[in-house]
Amino acid sequence: MNITSITIYRFSIRMEPFTISTGTMDYAQNLLVRIVTSSGLEGFGECSAFPTIVGETQDTCYVMAQAFARIWKGKDALDIGSRLAELDAFTAKNPTVKSAFDMALHDLAAKQAGLPLYRYLGGQSRSITTDITIGIGPLATMAATAGELAQQGATAIKVKVGSDVRMDIEKIAAIRQAVGPTVTIRIDANQGWSFTDAVSALRAMEPSDIEFCEQPMHAWDDELLYALRQAVPVPIMADESCYYARDAMRLARHQSCDYINIKLAKSGGIREAVAIHSVCQEAGIPCMIGGMLESRLAVTANLHLAYACPGIQFFDLDSALLGLLEDPIVGGATYTKYRMTLPEAPGIGASVDEAYLARLEQVSF
Repeated sequence: MNITSITIYRFSIRMEPFTISTGTMDYAQNLLVRIVTSSGLEGFGECSAFPTIVGETQDTCYVMAQAFARIWKGKDALDIGSRLAELDAFTAKNPTVKSAFDMALHDLAAKQAGLPLYRYLGGQSRSITTDITIGIGPLATMAATAGELAQQGATAIKVKVGSDVRMDIEKIAAIRQAVGPTVTIRIDANQGWSFTDAVSALRAMEPSDIEFCEQPMHAWDDELLYALRQAVPVPIMADESCYYARDAMRLARHQSCDYINIKLAKSGGIREAVAIHSVCQEAGIPCMIGGMLESRLAVTANLHLAYACPGIQFFDLDSALLGLLEDPIVGGATYTKYRMTLPEAPGIGASVDEAYLARLEQVSF
């Protein structure tokens, strides 16, 4: 099943402004890849570029994707290992754009097998409920939003912190009061704190009953993670500290974290994400599946991965609920409040509206 054409789209999705410690986003700067094969099957892949975290932008992804397309055209789409090795040989890192190509190949392979992607990966259906994220804003606004989300049925709320320690402590206390004792609160500092800040904040937040703190310090402070774990009562989840399976091995060896967040945009795609999960399973480290600002297409692929990986015990698949003002996805995962379900169609089970695609900037090979 050879690749006959590859089309690359600037997949910019308008959204409500969303703020984390590294900045504010007004649109999701995504990239879409469509691969057509000699058998007539099509595979879709999407990535969401986050320059402050991964160092890639929509522009860099768009240019690099064109080079990838030239490398792959005419080659066997089912030889996933060889195709991905070619990309790694061509360029170091660039995991975000690589993840879109990886996703498209997995979509094709599962379609060729006549299986939903999660079954192709050896998984099985299970009940999954995502958390919902609150971006950084004024205390009163964040607390009010948390209360509204709890009333709407949210059982887990992820709160962005990391801009000001004193205000972060006050915000979390106000949010706990707003949502009551039964809603799970998890926080994400996006590398925003120093070691001293993290110790102060997490000790002060203990009465607020925080499930875990995601990436409290910058990744260059990873050698301090073990000491932080010993100093605070809140479990630590590594995010920007873990891109690849080798990072998971290092974190496990040094007992640096309680949990690890897997994201396709960091790992380079499904293949490496499965490898990270395997490392964590062996080390006894539960995982979360997370994302950037993907549409429901990539969210659906992430949900397939969650079905296939039993060690993924936390779910942060709310990007399609975070104020995206457009939903051009056909098929794909559905939300019932915050509970998610997958279609039983072959492959990812999601595509993009053709009329929407026709309006996008695109290039074909």
